Amino acid sequence: MQFLLAFIVVVPLIGAVAALLPAPPGLKGSSPDQAVLRHGVTVTGAILLAVIVLAAGFDHDHPSKMQATTDISWIPALDVRIHLGIDGISLPLLVLTALLTFLCALYSYFKMPAGPSPKAFVALVLVLESGTLATFAVLDLLLFFLAFEMVLIPMYFLIARWGGAARQAAAWKFILYTLLGSVIMLLGLLLIGLKSGTFDMVALATDNGRGLTSSVQVIAVLAIGVGLAVKTPMWPLHSWLPDAHTAAPTVGSVLLAGVLLKMGTYGFVRILLPIAPDGMHTFAPYLAAFAVVGIVYGSLACLALVRPGSKGDLKRLIAYSSVGHMGFVLLGIASMTPTGVNGALFANIAHGLITGLLFFLVGAVKDRYGTADLDTLSGATGAALYGRAPRLGGLLAFAAVASLGLPGLAGFWGEMLALFGSFDPAEGLSRPAFLTFMSIAAFGTLLTAAYMLLVVRRVCMGEKREETHRIADIQSYEFAAWSPLVALTVLAGLWPAVLLGLTDPAVQKLLAGGKS
Repeated sequence: MQFLLAFIVVVPLIGAVAALLPAPPGLKGSSPDQAVLRHGVTVTGAILLAVIVLAAGFDHDHPSKMQATTDISWIPALDVRIHLGIDGISLPLLVLTALLTFLCALYSYFKMPAGPSPKAFVALVLVLESGTLATFAVLDLLLFFLAFEMVLIPMYFLIARWGGAARQAAAWKFILYTLLGSVIMLLGLLLIGLKSGTFDMVALATDNGRGLTSSVQVIAVLAIGVGLAVKTPMWPLHSWLPDAHTAAPTVGSVLLAGVLLKMGTYGFVRILLPIAPDGMHTFAPYLAAFAVVGIVYGSLACLALVRPGSKGDLKRLIAYSSVGHMGFVLLGIASMTPTGVNGALFANIAHGLITGLLFFLVGAVKDRYGTADLDTLSGATGAALYGRAPRLGGLLAFAAVASLGLPGLAGFWGEMLALFGSFDPAEGLSRPAFLTFMSIAAFGTLLTAAYMLLVVRRVCMGEKREETHRIADIQSYEFAAWSPLVALTVLAGLWPAVLLGLTDPAVQKLLAGGKS
């Protein structure tokens, strides 16, 4: 198990280096480009298989216990250690990351984004996977920061080199926002490590803030929280996200929404809640307030984009919907209750599955029609997917109703539990304030339903017309890439215990200061 976790983190880096080397004789296939794309599918597939084996070997009877741990001294002078491990909080995120990266590699094998050499593309995707997996597996604060930063450069180049219109400006905005937030976050991490005498996240979580004064915790939460909030993204630090999603290639949008945004919320749960509880208690009402503003703001922005005549971009609309959905995650965390934090972790996974599927579908619509402009897609010669590509239209409608939180699908449980957590927040937090936040967030769910149903009506409905060029319905490679996301969305919706059974014991231990 120890070897398997290290394998999962390191092998994508080795695969990235191998992708840049010439293909061995006999493995080039029809062309060198196809060979390197096949290499990407093989490496990400091996990582997914290793993660599945790791999940199967995980002790599900004790999900609060750190398992598959490796603890090796790396920089003795700073007491920085290569400390890896997983529990019920990080395991679902590892599975989600490995799955989405493999599906993106598979999709790209058949539908490579327009741009430079596939060699660089595959290498960047593998580096991105390694950094994301490491973020969810490391248990040292400085190692967490290095893994957290490792994903920025590959995502920057994926947007800047393989993106669409205005990709350079979007990539620069992405990198500047996230780097600035990360610099501030590093100061907070160093403050915790220097004041407590260790960077070990397990030891710090067990200490539960007892070795840090309240003022140090407040400063640390403010500094680290800013960096995590940029990546989440929390309103008003979200403005890089719509531009990045609009410009990114399809697989870039899937990985950005499905995986990278989870790194910010994971940091809140793994670092700030257990290590600086007094500081989190101070800022929890403000975090909840920003979260509910983000929920309403994201929904109103989506309603403005879907309005006829607004020239709204469908990818931009899905990006703004992410601001609202991640607001529910932050609201659950801000409640500082087991119910709310479990809801946040569930909503994290649900958002990765559903929004990843939505970006795949929107990318397919854009490929077929040459645009993601809603007015064009709903015009006289628009999409009318139910008549022209019924399976694609049906799947888009499924993803839309999953995103709006239909009971029985994955999107429902996380948002409901986050609202329950706000209904009865942790001791010492103002219940009237959180009841107000809960009411505003509940209103946000109605707005979400409104814009998602409008999207379905405008893109999927309409009269089927005779046309010169036939519009292809779902292709076999698209079905292969999308069906796992559909199946898991239904499974998590009908059987939420598959996730909550993992996260709840770990969350209980985390909030109790390391005591089961």
